Amino acid sequence: MNKIDYGKLGSLTARELIKALSKEGFIFTRQRGSHHRYHHPDGRRVTVPFTRSGETFTRETLKSIIEKQAKWNEEDLKRLNLLR
Repeated sequence: MNKIDYGKLGSLTARELIKALSKEGFIFTRQRGSHHRYHHPDGRRVTVPFTRSGETFTRETLKSIIEKQAKWNEEDLKRLNLLR
């Protein structure tokens, strides 16, 4: 698995991340407070903390969402046009 260069990733807003999840086939399933839950048909689940539309995520939060939950690698991020 490739090591992701988070310097190239820049900052992502919740809207940008949700758009990428939708392109990948993740489906919104429920919401609890400000946390939106997305499921993929292959069993992956992603929780996106959605607060303000223009607010960006910290690197630790992005790393958790991208690597641990969505299980994306650098090629996936390039394909989704998330790397700058």
